[in-house]
Amino acid sequence: MHILLTNDDGYAAAGLRALADALSSFARVTVVAPSVEQSAKSHAITLNRPLRVHRISGLAGGEDGEKSGWFHADGTPSDCAYLGINMILRDAPPDLLCSGINHGPNVGGDVLYSGTVAAALEAALMGVPAIAFSLARGSGFQSAAQQAARIVRRAAEAHAIPPGTALNVNFPERIDGSIAVTRLGRRSYGAEVIERTDPRGKPYVWIGGAEADYELVPGTDCEAVFAAGKTSITPLSVDCTQTDQLALLQKIFSADSPQGSSQP
Repeated sequence: MHILLTNDDGYAAAGLRALADALSSFARVTVVAPSVEQSAKSHAITLNRPLRVHRISGLAGGEDGEKSGWFHADGTPSDCAYLGINMILRDAPPDLLCSGINHGPNVGGDVLYSGTVAAALEAALMGVPAIAFSLARGSGFQSAAQQAARIVRRAAEAHAIPPGTALNVNFPERIDGSIAVTRLGRRSYGAEVIERTDPRGKPYVWIGGAEADYELVPGTDCEAVFAAGKTSITPLSVDCTQTDQLALLQKIFSADSPQGSSQP
């Protein structure tokens, strides 16, 4: 198996290195990760400036970059997924993209902001199966990486990731191997805006400083990770269509169509 690995915490992050080591025990791993931290970049891609890609050495179990395939790029996680698939590995496409292990959870609405999850969805958009991994709390990346490797092998063997889908995996602080297949939960981000003045007397604001508040609803990733202490696996689709609304909207707007129908 050939795995393309990326993240949003940067190419030297502990979570990325732990996951690379674990996956390298059974797969060929190519790393294409951001040069610096790119957290909360969501699905941004860089279109207004050139990107620079560097091959690096000495970060993969003692092997140099020429053998292990480690690269970093001065772009977003989605840029890295794009570059890995369409440039670096264009002659030998990866079987799977893995993103992470993120330093912090990506549950509920986090997936809309997360660069970790966005990199996996970018791969899914291009037809490459993908899994995003995040560690909710603590620094137990070795344990998380070992369970991540088991999840990768089982998902690959069972062909469990259909086209256009990425799996979003979140590890609890204490990992005991238990897994829950979940739906996305809900997180309250608050509405705080901190207004301050800099040393030169100019005003500035700071957002996103409030602690997260997760709703522990049974069956959700939030409940599994933070209440039950289980690893959550949530399938995500690149198709954002809310299909149960289609019939209602067609009924509402059909009269506005010249043909009397909302169908194209």
